[in-house]
Amino acid sequence: MGTWDTGPFDNDTAADFANALDDAEPEEREALIRGVLTRTVDATGWLTEGEEAVAAAALIAAQCPGGYPIDTPYGPKEPMPAFPEDLRMLADEALARVISEEAGPASTWVDPADWKQWRANLTRLRTVLAPPPPCILLFDVEQGQSVARRKI
Repeated sequence: MGTWDTGPFDNDTAADFANALDDAEPEEREALIRGVLTRTVDATGWLTEGEEAVAAAALIAAQCPGGYPIDTPYGPKEPMPAFPEDLRMLADEALARVISEEAGPASTWVDPADWKQWRANLTRLRTVLAPPPPCILLFDVEQGQSVARRKI
């Protein structure tokens, strides 16, 4: 596998995945992304689709609040569908699997000098993908009304 940089599409395998997404019919793109994420979460031992899972997670994160657009010539050229909310959690689980020690030598996916930056990029993606904390209904005694507050 050839690696070029620390971005989610900066390796041969992820760039090939972007091409496969472009070649797929628009209605098939979500299923391709869901499939690679599910297989990564369910994998045991060596991750054969880890690079694709990182790319898929980046595409989902791009649609989330705080996400960054995919701005690379190696990413998909065709527009992605609006992804359902459940893919956020699946993408986060896949990234956790990629980062985990049992994932195999994920550190060899980038040059050793770039490992910290690559891992920081994955952590940033996971932060964007993390669902917002749930709202809980509290009663405001002073105002005599219910207010929603984020649980921290």
